Amino acid sequence: MYTATHLAGRATALLTVQAPEDIEFLIKECEVLTGLAGRTFVIGGADRLAYRVYWHPIALKVERLDVASQVLSTRHLLPIEFLRHSLMEALAVGQLFTPPVRRLG
Repeated sequence: MYTATHLAGRATALLTVQAPEDIEFLIKECEVLTGLAGRTFVIGGADRLAYRVYWHPIALKVERLDVASQVLSTRHLLPIEFLRHSLMEALAVGQLFTPPVRRLG
């Protein structure tokens, strides 16, 4: 599963994503609790790259975000292609995080 962690210079605790199968669960959890599609993931490190990922049965939509959460680029990936994405590389070395979900309303 995933565990809580705190990254330096960040006031918000983030959850560490532990396994590839957690990504689908985390996205769906966020969608159910907030009513909004997708979930944000952060690659830990100096750059702290942020992505919003949307889960679809056939493919995933991956948006690269800037520091203001504005979309810089969008890619649509098949599940096999997503396994080669930098998010999965970060996961493999324990550097993939996601903010905890806060319910709306």
